[in-house]
Amino acid sequence: MCAERTLPKFDTASVKITQEEGLILYEDMVLGRLFEDKCAEMYYRGKMFGFVHLYNGQEAVSSGIVKALRAQGDYVCSTYRDHVHALSAGVPAKEVMAELFGKETGCSKGRGGSMHMFSAEHGLLGGYAFVAEGIPVATGAAFQSKYRREAMGDDSSDSVAVCFFGDGASNNGQFFECLNMAALWKLPIIYVVENNKWAIGMAHDRATSQTEIYKKASVFNMAGYEVDGMDVLAVNTLAKEAVARARAGEGPTLIEALTYRFRGHSLADPDEMRDPAEKEFWGQRDPIKKFATYMIEQNLATADELKEINHKISARVDEAVKFAENSSEPNPSDLHRYIFAED
Repeated sequence: MCAERTLPKFDTASVKITQEEGLILYEDMVLGRLFEDKCAEMYYRGKMFGFVHLYNGQEAVSSGIVKALRAQGDYVCSTYRDHVHALSAGVPAKEVMAELFGKETGCSKGRGGSMHMFSAEHGLLGGYAFVAEGIPVATGAAFQSKYRREAMGDDSSDSVAVCFFGDGASNNGQFFECLNMAALWKLPIIYVVENNKWAIGMAHDRATSQTEIYKKASVFNMAGYEVDGMDVLAVNTLAKEAVARARAGEGPTLIEALTYRFRGHSLADPDEMRDPAEKEFWGQRDPIKKFATYMIEQNLATADELKEINHKISARVDEAVKFAENSSEPNPSDLHRYIFAED
């Protein structure tokens, strides 16, 4: 079992959310979990092909961060574990599922599959199969926001970019280069490290000389924070503060979310390298169960109301599967479409 970091404490009494805010976070996390469970089912039934990397266990990070952004105008950049980031950004479940099925109705027209979700409409700048490849893309999105405002005089340009990546990417050169530029130019961007302790089969504490990734922000005179990535309230509270700073022109933030994936690296991974005791330890910190308890204790919802939400989301996921199954395959004559900007 890998060494466990002491998780940051968060006082839930220090923050008050409305019933609407709580339900948005809860529904989004449940959608992510049930969607991924259905993906596993469809993959093993031969409906999906290639590598499929699931997000189970990390839902508090996606929901907590993305729901702190504006629904329109801000940007999200993902990794190869991108289905749930797409859902949190507002991409309809049916379009994400159709993409996984390789259908024309998918958000990337069936060309991207599991690791390359994209939706200009929802500000989703893509999933990237190459580790750390999304970091410069997100940094560029933040730069254009600042450039439009300061160089072109567009006072309405105040969009914020969020970039998700894993602990393994924090050892990549693009991580350091982009953080340096973002800090130097005070770009409106939030770098979110989803530290789930494992880069495929490599334990994080065996791969880096500084295991506390958020401390790397200090090298660039950048704000850096660690957060309990299994607590959606803690994540969302910190994200709101970082977004406000970015939008006010105060520069970037590096957030290290300590989280855990409940499944293997991909659905092709038998997940035999991780200690069962480690998986049990983190499984007891399920972010959805934790937040459900909070919602009930704070009288923001009843157990029956939360069950009804689960049923509603389950039906939506089933509808997404039907939509994907009934959608058309991409036309071979369109093989060369969507390559150049004019299309």
